[in-house]
Amino acid sequence: MALLLRKLLRIGKLPEEMRTQVQAEGVLHLAEFVPVTRRFTGSIPGKRATGSVSGYTGALVLTRERVLATLSTVPGLAGRTIDQRWDAPAEGPVTVDVAPDGLHFEVDVHQVDPRCKGQLTLHYKSAIPDDVLAGLPTRSLAFSVPPEWVFRAVGVPYRP
Repeated sequence: MALLLRKLLRIGKLPEEMRTQVQAEGVLHLAEFVPVTRRFTGSIPGKRATGSVSGYTGALVLTRERVLATLSTVPGLAGRTIDQRWDAPAEGPVTVDVAPDGLHFEVDVHQVDPRCKGQLTLHYKSAIPDDVLAGLPTRSLAFSVPPEWVFRAVGVPYRP
């Protein structure tokens, strides 16, 4: 029932402008209305949690050039959680593994913002076929994000 409601409201659908961009890059895997599990243990200004788990919906795209994933909470609005080229330097506090069961994010939030402590994980639950995995240039990525990224993921308004 929840999936039907999300589809009806278009929560988790890839926005049209992003779809146009990725189609030009050669889509290897595209999944919409993907269940996303967010786990957070730690503290950031405005929130302290021990084992907080929340469910969201998003979209996941693997192209010949990059990985793109979005997270949606309301219809028609999708924030990017990753938009990383395969050939970008693997540097930063956010690590992402592409696995048969989807995308796995790991973040040491203190490395993103010194005011924060703890671990944040996201799991995009989408079965990725073996032939797609075998054709990827890499299955591990790392990148940097601004502090607002962590606050949004945890559900707290960002205050510098």
